[in-house]
Amino acid sequence: MYVKKTALTVLSAALLVPAMIAVPAHAAPAPPADGKRQPPKAAKAAPAPPASMSTVGGALLGRPGTQVDLLPGAPALPSNLTGRSWIVADAESGEVLASHNAHWRLPPASTMKMLFADTVLPSLPKDQVHKVTDEDMEGVGPGSSLVGVKEDHEYSVHDLWLGVFLRSGNDAVHVLSAMNGGIEKTVKDMQAHAEELQALDTHVVSPDGYDAPEQVSSAYDLTLIARSGLQKQDFREYCGTVEARFPGLQQPGKPRDFFEIQNTNRLMTGVGGISPYKGIAGVKNGNTTMAGSTFTGAAQKGERKLLVTVMNPGAGGANSVYEETAALFDWGFAAAGKVKPVGELVPPKSEDTSPLGSPAQSHENNPSAGGVGSGGIGTALGVVGGALAVLAGGVFVVNRRWPRGRRGRGEDLV
Repeated sequence: MYVKKTALTVLSAALLVPAMIAVPAHAAPAPPADGKRQPPKAAKAAPAPPASMSTVGGALLGRPGTQVDLLPGAPALPSNLTGRSWIVADAESGEVLASHNAHWRLPPASTMKMLFADTVLPSLPKDQVHKVTDEDMEGVGPGSSLVGVKEDHEYSVHDLWLGVFLRSGNDAVHVLSAMNGGIEKTVKDMQAHAEELQALDTHVVSPDGYDAPEQVSSAYDLTLIARSGLQKQDFREYCGTVEARFPGLQQPGKPRDFFEIQNTNRLMTGVGGISPYKGIAGVKNGNTTMAGSTFTGAAQKGERKLLVTVMNPGAGGANSVYEETAALFDWGFAAAGKVKPVGELVPPKSEDTSPLGSPAQSHENNPSAGGVGSGGIGTALGVVGGALAVLAGGVFVVNRRWPRGRRGRGEDLV
């Protein structure tokens, strides 16, 4: 049994700094023979959000642009945010403190793995062992992030989930999907679970988040999904793990090799020159050509627990999604009690006594545009609070309260 390190554990290995590669300068192009220079091509304009989006969680969340209602003494939002879509929500009450194009349906990249885990994790015992076949690995997309699963080798479900959460391993996702009955069944299971969570912006095509036409989610949905996942102890354990040992090659007559894997969430590890965020507890990052960078994070400061999702920041650079997430965490903790909520995270359909708003357009018509009762005390949600767990030596428990519907909040959300 190896020891796993949770968020913000001091890392023993030195961080690797990418080498700078010199690029030769190029001379300006010669003018055409007629002596006339052509005007430079205009930069391609960034796509605009839909004029009308889903209003699940409140009417303001369906409007394009930034939605925030500052009370006297509230701090201003960070001025350098470039994400196409983002949201800041209280993980316990479900109140949305601020948002920007919250329901814009965008490619999710590997943040889709949160839905995969929340759907499949409860059905597979963590000590179950599976021997990987060639068929299990079929369909892993070219250029996928991999943890290093090998055919004809055995892995426990626990090992495979570490590969999913720490290394975003599409190979591990495909093996777990095979154990769940196959890719097609897993996609259907995920779609059904998204609809149960009222994550109605989400359309699942591949369980690993690999770029695929019509595969979309939203900052609102990813936050709902993360909130659901964080109620599961194993989900919290995996997304809060910084580094672990993963099974390597097995040669006859020799002990099995293991190798170290590290979480790709830079707010946990500090890799790449970004400072680890104090109190970070996960959840999942992603990056693909279509999606750009995406990230959903959970963090705790004192008694306050926040969820932040940022999708496709326009600033560029490997750290931009983490920098903007950290800035929104800082703002959310400082703004607690000083803003009027602009919406709320709805409970699952089966527990929603007062549904809010209209869903997004159907997937067929517009696939890629762009608890107990209401108000009661829900299932306890423990957040492994990173440095907080180190300081206090324990697990921080969040009592999740399903948000009230409009009847309980009057005109707060319109």
